[in-house]
Formats: sequence, C-alpha cells, structure tokens
Amino acid sequence: MKFALSFTAFSLVCLLSDTVFATQTQDQDLNVAQGRNVQIWPQSVYHVPEDAGVEDRVNKLLVNMTLEQKVAQMIQPEIRDFSVEDMRRYGFGSYLNGGGSFPHNNNRATAAEWVTLADAMYEAAMDKSLDGIAIPPLWGTDAVHGHGNVLGATLFPHNIGLGAARDEALVQGIAEATAKEVRATGIDWVFAPTVALVDNLRWGRSYEGYARDPELIYRYSKAFVEGMQGTWGEHWLDENHTIATVKHFIGDGGTADGDDRGDTRVDERTLIERHAQGYFGALAAGAQTVMASFNSWNGEKLHGSHYLLTEVLKQRLGFDGLVVGDWLGHGFVPGCNYEHCATAVNAGVDILMAPGESWRALYPNTLEDVRSGLIPITRIDDAVKRILRVKLRAGLFEAKNPSARHFAAEQQWIGHPSHRLLARKAVAKSLVLLKNNQAVLPIKPNTRVLVVGDGADNIPKQSGGWSMTWQGTEVTNADFPGATSIFNGLQSALTAIGGEARLSVDGVIPDGFHPDLVLAVIGENPYAEGNGDLDNLEYQRGDKRDLALLNLIRSYRLPLVTLFLSGRPLWMNPEINASDAFVAAWLPGTEGAGVADVLVAGRDGKPKADFTGTMPFPWPSSPVADGFEFEGKNQASQQPPLYRVGEGLTYQSKITLPELNEQTNISDANLAQLVIFDKGIKAPWHLAVGDSRGLNSVGAGVWKQGGWTVRSTNRLVQEDARRFTLNAPAIVSFRDDFSMDLRRFDLSDTYLDFAMVINRLDGEVAVAMECESGCLAPSVLNKVTSADGQWREFRIPLQCLVSTSDALSQVFSPMTLHISQGADLQLADIAIVKGSKLPSVVDCQHGSFLVNPVTEN
Repeated sequence: MKFALSFTAFSLVCLLSDTVFATQTQDQDLNVAQGRNVQIWPQSVYHVPEDAGVEDRVNKLLVNMTLEQKVAQMIQPEIRDFSVEDMRRYGFGSYLNGGGSFPHNNNRATAAEWVTLADAMYEAAMDKSLDGIAIPPLWGTDAVHGHGNVLGATLFPHNIGLGAARDEALVQGIAEATAKEVRATGIDWVFAPTVALVDNLRWGRSYEGYARDPELIYRYSKAFVEGMQGTWGEHWLDENHTIATVKHFIGDGGTADGDDRGDTRVDERTLIERHAQGYFGALAAGAQTVMASFNSWNGEKLHGSHYLLTEVLKQRLGFDGLVVGDWLGHGFVPGCNYEHCATAVNAGVDILMAPGESWRALYPNTLEDVRSGLIPITRIDDAVKRILRVKLRAGLFEAKNPSARHFAAEQQWIGHPSHRLLARKAVAKSLVLLKNNQAVLPIKPNTRVLVVGDGADNIPKQSGGWSMTWQGTEVTNADFPGATSIFNGLQSALTAIGGEARLSVDGVIPDGFHPDLVLAVIGENPYAEGNGDLDNLEYQRGDKRDLALLNLIRSYRLPLVTLFLSGRPLWMNPEINASDAFVAAWLPGTEGAGVADVLVAGRDGKPKADFTGTMPFPWPSSPVADGFEFEGKNQASQQPPLYRVGEGLTYQSKITLPELNEQTNISDANLAQLVIFDKGIKAPWHLAVGDSRGLNSVGAGVWKQGGWTVRSTNRLVQEDARRFTLNAPAIVSFRDDFSMDLRRFDLSDTYLDFAMVINRLDGEVAVAMECESGCLAPSVLNKVTSADGQWREFRIPLQCLVSTSDALSQVFSPMTLHISQGADLQLADIAIVKGSKLPSVVDCQHGSFLVNPVTEN
C-alpha cells in the first residue's frame, strides 16, 4: 500500500509559511475573556497590496451615492425572482443563479441566451435615468465542479476525487478551464472553491471537501484561486479569468455528527489548525470574496459572528475584499428572519443573499435599520467600499456589455475539447484501487465484459449533485450533451483491443453473449447539501439492491470488478467481499472515459496507466467509525480504518485483501423511517404532475404546463417545500420508475407523515399509495382540514393506504395526491415513519388519522 505522510495540523501552522502560519500568544484582546484570542491567528495573510488609484475611485464613487444606492449594492436577489425592470429600478449590486436556475427557466439555454440576460441586467443597472449613477453589477454562480448549470458544460470530478489525485497543478488547470466556460455565459463571479475540512463523513457535503488533510487543502485552495482569478501580478483578474469565492467561512465540515448547518464545537486553536488552512491558502492567492457559512461555531451562527467575520477575517487576516452571505443564511441568525437582519450586516456580511421574494422586504427593512441607527452608516460605507473595490479590481467599470467581453456567447467554450480532455485526465488520476485479488485488473485484450449496475450508463449518477440541478436529480443523460458515460468509455476501450462490452443493468446475461468478466458500476444516487446527510455510514442500509446484484453475478462464477460511485467512503464490507476487484471512482463528472483509461489494458496486455489516486479520507471499517476517532480526535473508538488517508493500491501491489467482517454492530433504528421529500426529493423518488391521461416529470425551479404550476419554495430552509398551483384537475405523485420493497414496515405501527398547507381548494384532495397490486382507494383529506393557509402535519396509517403487508413489496409511489378540481397547496417533510404515534383505533373511512398544526420556529 502507498502511504502519503500527512503532517499534523499544528506542524503545518508552524512550518508551511512564516507569514501565513505564524502564531502569537499574547492575551491582549477582549475576546480572551470569552475564550477567544485573535492574537493566535496569523496576521496579514491576505497578499493583495492596496492600490491608491483604486481606493481614490472607490471614495469618489461612495461620496456621490445615496443611502438607497448603497444598500442596493448589498442586496443579492436570484434570477428566478426578480426582473430586469427590478434591476433598473433598484440598481442591485449583484445577483445570482442558484443550482437548477437558468435564464427564463430554460435549462437548455445556450451561451448566447445566458449572455442576453447578462446584457439586459447590465444595461438596466447602468441606466442613469432613474438615479443618476451607473455601477456595473456582478452575477454569481455555483460552478463548483465546472459550470454545472449550463447545458453541455464540462463537469470535472467533485473535490473529493481531486483530493484523491493529489495534484495541485491539475486543480489550477480545472479552475482556469471553468473560468473560461463561465466567461462564455457572461458571468463574472464563481462561488467556489469549497475548502471545508470534513471531520465526519455522514455530512452530505463531504464530496465538496478535498480531503482530511489541512496541508493539501491549503495548497489546493491557493491553486484553485490562482487558476480562477490568475496569479497576482500575472494576468490577475484579466479577461481570461473571473472572481473566486472561498467558502464557507468557517468550520462547515466540523459540525457534530456531520449535520449540515450544525454546530462546530472546537476550541479556537483547532479551528485554526484544521478548519482555517484553506482560507489561508486562498487569501494568500488573493481571493476577492469569502462566503459566510451556515454553521455555528460553539453556538454562535457564523452569519452573526462579528468576531470571526470582522475581527479575525477582515482585521487580523487583512482581507479587504467582500463577504457574501449564503442562501438566506442571515435568516438563521437569532432574532433575524429572511426579510430583516441587522445583526448579520453589523457582524460583517457585506452582501445579503436574498433569493425568493425576500429581497422585496429585506431592502426597505435594511434602509430603515440604517436610518434608525441600528446599523451604523460607517458599516454600510465599509461594505459598499469592499463591493466597489472588488468590481474595480475585476475591471468591470472599464468592461463593456457582457456580450462584448472575451469568450462571451462563444458556444465552443462550453464543453471545449481541451476542457473535456483535462477532465478525463482528472478522472483517471482520481481512481483509488482498494482490492485487486488474483490481479483481475487491468482488463486484458479480447475480453468479453458484461457491464451491469444502474451507474454504468448514467451520467447524472456519475456527476452527483450540483449538476444541472441543485441536487443533481430529476435529470437524464439527455441533459448532458457531449458527455461520456462509464459504459461508453469501456465499450470504446475494449473494442480497440479486440474485446467487447455489453450493458445489462439488472445483471441478466443477454442471449448469445458469453462474458469472461463482469464489471458492476454501483453507488450513491445524487444529492447535495442536507439531502446527503446520513445517520451512519453503511451503504444502502435497509435496501441492499446492489448487494443482491453482486450476489447474482457471483452465481455466474465469473471474475467481478466493482466500480463504486460515491461522494464519500462508505462501509460496504459485504459488497467488497463479493468483488474480486474494487475501485473507488468518487463522482467523476461528465468524462466517464477516464475510468477505462486505467481499468483497460493496452494491446500488449500491460496497463496503459497505473492507479495513482490515494485515499483523501479514511475508508471506514465500521458503519459508525470513519477513522476520525482513530486519528485521536475522539477517543470513543480506536478501531482503525480499512484504508488510511494517503493509502491505495497500484498494479504493482502484491496484496490480497482478506475477507472482511460483515457484522455492522448497529441497531435497526434508522430502518424506522423512509424519507421521500426533505429539503428536496430523496432519490430514487422523483416528482411527476399530470392527470389520468399521463404524468410529466417536474424538475427543480419553476415548471408550468397548462393549468398546472409547480415551484420550489422556502418554508424553513432553502427549497424545503414545493408549491402547487393547480387550476385544473391534477395528480401529484412522488414516484420511481422501478418499484421498491417496503415490507420492512409493519402496518400496525407505521404511517405516512407529511406537512401540507392549503391556500385554496376547489374540490377534493385525497392521498394514496401506488403499488403493483393491493393499494387502497385514495383517502380524502377534506374531512380533516380546510383551506386556511395553515401548515398541518398529517399522519396517515399505512393500513389506510394498502390492504396487506404483501402489497408493500412493489411500491411505485409512496405518496400520490388526487386533486379533483383545483387547488393552491404546499408540501414538505414527506416520510414513511415507524413509531408509536398512531391512535388506538384507526377509522380510515372517517379520517381519524392525526392532523396537527405545525409550529414554525
């Protein structure tokens, strides 16, 4: 096994850079009394010198701005919820498109169509007829592994795969390529890189972290920013580059139990040594923007932390760029909501990200807070200076309309062949070999290969979250033109050496085909923040469909290679035991051919390329221990991981992996719930809307057809509810194309749980399950609710939805609503729950299931 030595975090602070990592221990700050000491942070990390000419222009602009114009620079709406005329009227300083958001809701928009919207927003902001001032706007986008919202863009491996590659030049090249594709759509600003150090792999954003190695994160963040913005003094922020954002400040990967947006409870020195290194690297490279994090540090929300945002980041570290909030992140600060938060501004957030309709109230409320003295005008002036400074440095005041800028509307840069080649190289370098018993790999010439598994020819699955939609769900191969699936790459490589590849997703051998080897491509379905959080690290807990597939293959007595797609290492000892060879491929993106470049031999039978990837995180040897405990950070477990950080096999390794322990040693507690919709639709379910004549798949954002409109909306957090405006009879169904076996649930103590608010109801609304057979007629909800605009929690016993337990063996839809005439309603938090909250007597005919008001906190 290879092992790359990882210095301790404390050694890094002392060794890597005399300037960046210098520490001081004077207790001269008032924060010491609160257990804080700004003096232990390195001083003046930020390495962009002040430009007197830029500062003079900033001050001249500021003195001529009204309060209304200043506050408008600090509000950032989203393109789905404000118009060009809104921009003309208010002159917002920036705007964004979130994951799954496109110009005019057209997910197939060309580069030229993106630029057309950029032009319209630019011209509206520069219109002096209303306010006498012209300040160009910034458009920000989440290009976290390539320009993921744009049809045909190159999607690179997610950060976890790049961490396995351990190649900072590769990371810099990826950032340079992404900047060009972003420029082609007229966009100025990228919300990347994420530099989280992930302490718990249960966190659903683990794949956005490079590695559990502070040194590597430091080097990668510096390389990415230099690739995205250019190197200081050398093409810095020129027409070939764009603005980077280092995020999320700070400690987002260190939350307890891996909870998204949770609390990171560590002392300050640990915060510096483990979680701050990526910021030091990015600031040293001149990152112009920093995004505040959703998480808390020892109980204090980062969006409201004056100490960390102002005293540490801006004053101690010397950062003079701008701090942008995350998606409605200010609304989670105690005492705040989406429409009003002086605390976040006073803490140091310079731009409040305000998607949805929240900006309409946030803007006047912030104005009033300044007029009343709640927000000092000096804080407003500081924020606006920072915004103007970044725009001047980026050359926006000299630039013409977005359509007149370099790369603008040049469609050839979207998915450019050189970018795809770079992504393919990154895929090959990211693969980690965990097992190769009997030297099954590489695949030799003239081999007939049966390729199985639902990940084999599935570009959405190999791309993961932040790929055409926020969660990476509700898309198909057709949404990734120019991409290559893993199967396509294998097929091409094998044909070139006299072999053959046949695809059989379910593992059944096609008639007349006689394979020599089977290659299974399995793994996690796409997810993004929140949706990917886990209770433990067991792969497919309670739904062992992939293990069943591998066991079917074993019955053929053929060599079996398993390629695993995932956003993190997972405990899957049974699946590894069933395989002769096992490869971690992470989330490779659109260039699946990079897999075959390593797995398939050349014509001479020798490897064309060896495995060079090593573990970015420990591979867990238990579902409840991912190796962090073994590193000595928590003494609750001393069980070593299966593979440590920096380990991995090569073709030269002469190691036979022994049979692994398949005992999980955990309870069945997490089998008690099947989540269908929570902060987004959980895979494998998708949303469909229609009527008795047929259903239509509905993606994220806004969907309209005939008398039906569906849109993502915010209830408690980002896009955690869907609103249905139905002006005709309709069926709303959460479903899968393949049935799921839900017989683990007992009809006597299980219910369908969901939250719903009805604003308007013209007829009846009823709920049902859909099964192969045995599902009951829909249960009418009108008897127990009304159209009063109040959120209610529904608990419908499963025995009111299916006739027998056997009916649960093939469930296509765990929840389908039937709307008889029309309605305006919202749904959230849908799950099947096993518990003791059912009434002692169930009367399905008269709707005696529980209906409780939902208290919003």
